[in-house]
Amino acid sequence: MPAITTDLPALAQSIKDWGRELGFQQVGISGLDLGEHEQHLERWLAAGYHGEMDYMGAHGSKRSHPEELVPGTLRVVSLRMDYLAGDTHMAKMLAQPEKAYVSRYALGRDYHKLIRKRVQQLADKIQAEIGPFGFRAFVDSAPVLEKAIAEQAGLGWIGKNTLVLNRKAGSYFFLAELFVDLPLPVDPPHATEHCGRCSACLDICPTNAFVGPYVLDARRCISYLTIELKGAIPQDLRPLIGNRVFGCDDCQIVCPWNRFARPSGESDFKPRHNLDNAELAELFMWDEEKFLSSTEGSPLRRTGYENWLRNLAVGLGNAPSTIPVLEALKARREHPSELVREHVEWALKQHGLM
Repeated sequence: MPAITTDLPALAQSIKDWGRELGFQQVGISGLDLGEHEQHLERWLAAGYHGEMDYMGAHGSKRSHPEELVPGTLRVVSLRMDYLAGDTHMAKMLAQPEKAYVSRYALGRDYHKLIRKRVQQLADKIQAEIGPFGFRAFVDSAPVLEKAIAEQAGLGWIGKNTLVLNRKAGSYFFLAELFVDLPLPVDPPHATEHCGRCSACLDICPTNAFVGPYVLDARRCISYLTIELKGAIPQDLRPLIGNRVFGCDDCQIVCPWNRFARPSGESDFKPRHNLDNAELAELFMWDEEKFLSSTEGSPLRRTGYENWLRNLAVGLGNAPSTIPVLEALKARREHPSELVREHVEWALKQHGLM
């Protein structure tokens, strides 16, 4: 740790000001005690709710102990950046079963690189001010309890839908962290929650993925099924997925606090390749080259081409029996991937064609 001769409260305020200048809507500073959240994670893992996401339990106590993940860490700077690109007609798109619904965070460029670069720029500003210091930046990229840290840093509370909610901004934002070896003054944690008796998120979930308030069984969550799961989607859940082909926003759409969500000023988060208004049948006919070129620099790359077709086949199975829908499915009947073929056959059965 550097010899600190600077005014730490003033530096903390400067960090917040620089963060906002770099495009973050809010910056807070937390200590390292995440004990309550560590116990919640342990119970969640023990219940098997993480499904195939073995990485959630693969790092021992490092996830809930920042000082073990990055030795020397004394504080965590938590930052949030809004991502909603204006009115993206979410409910309207979900009500059109021939359209493909892509989670709104994934319509533009991949957030990881953009936000990581900004966090690095923040670290550079701190370094220019005080000289060399120890730090490490994270953007959804390592075993970090980012939501717990955000709550500890005063950015919001973890709602019943397990997302961080903010009274002035809802939940449509990304989180990032800067671990530092500076003894900065910490912000008061967000000690109160403002969900009250509301259960809109729990009630709306298409697959009933919430075991109860604050507990999500990822194995039933559409975001997990369409992004994290590598094999076949369980047949009993397929009809419930509707036209959601990459992620799901239902528990955010109904959240009353999202009335206060503000459009992002980041042009990189604006929809690309008409993905906010695309037909399932049209996307299903992309070959791999088209998929790769259209998803370059996009979060959609995470699912891979084969699982992209798997997801679209489920959406087409749930769509009306129109000529474009049926022709698209028939065209992929002999696809080389057994996984894709199986989902296509299921979809055709849904239309009475097997």
